[in-house]
Amino acid sequence: MSDSSTGSPVVLDVWCELQCTDCRSALEDLRALRAHYGDRLELRLRHFPLDKHKHAFAAAQAAEEAAAQGQAWPYAEAVLARTEELAARGEPFLLEVARELSLDAEEFDTALIDGRHILIVDADQAEGKAIGVTGTPTYVIGGERLDGGKSQEGLRARIEEIADRLLGGE
Repeated sequence: MSDSSTGSPVVLDVWCELQCTDCRSALEDLRALRAHYGDRLELRLRHFPLDKHKHAFAAAQAAEEAAAQGQAWPYAEAVLARTEELAARGEPFLLEVARELSLDAEEFDTALIDGRHILIVDADQAEGKAIGVTGTPTYVIGGERLDGGKSQEGLRARIEEIADRLLGGE
C-alpha cells in the first residue's frame, strides 16, 4: 500500500517502562528526535514493565488505553514526568493523568479492571525478551538494539546515524 518513493518512515521501537526514571531521562532525546525527523521517524511505544516496579504493569495497560484514545505519547510522557507519584499512588494517579489530558478516565478505570490491554503488554514483553531487552529504555532501529538502561550517552547520535542511513537509502 505504501509506495517506497514517498518514503515510509523509519521505525524506532522504544522499549519503555513508565515507572522508570531512566526512561524519564530519555524523553529529552525522544523529543529532540521527534523535532529533528518529524514524520520521517515513527516512534513506537513498546512496553517492558519491570517486576521491581509494582505499578509498571498497570501503567503499561493505561498507556495502551491512552493509545486507543489517540494519546499514547502525551500520556506516557505525563506519567514519566511524575514517576514518584506513580510509585506512591498507583492506579488513582494513572486515572488522574488521564483526566488532566482530557481523556475518558472512566474508560481507563474499566480497562484496568477488565484487563483488555493485558495481551498487548504481555506480547510486547515477550517480544522484548526474545530480542534481548533486559532493561529500559532500550531502542531498536534498523534491526539494531541499543540499551539505554546503563547509559544513554551517545545513543541519540547513534539513532540519528542509523536513521539517516535508512532514510538516505531509499
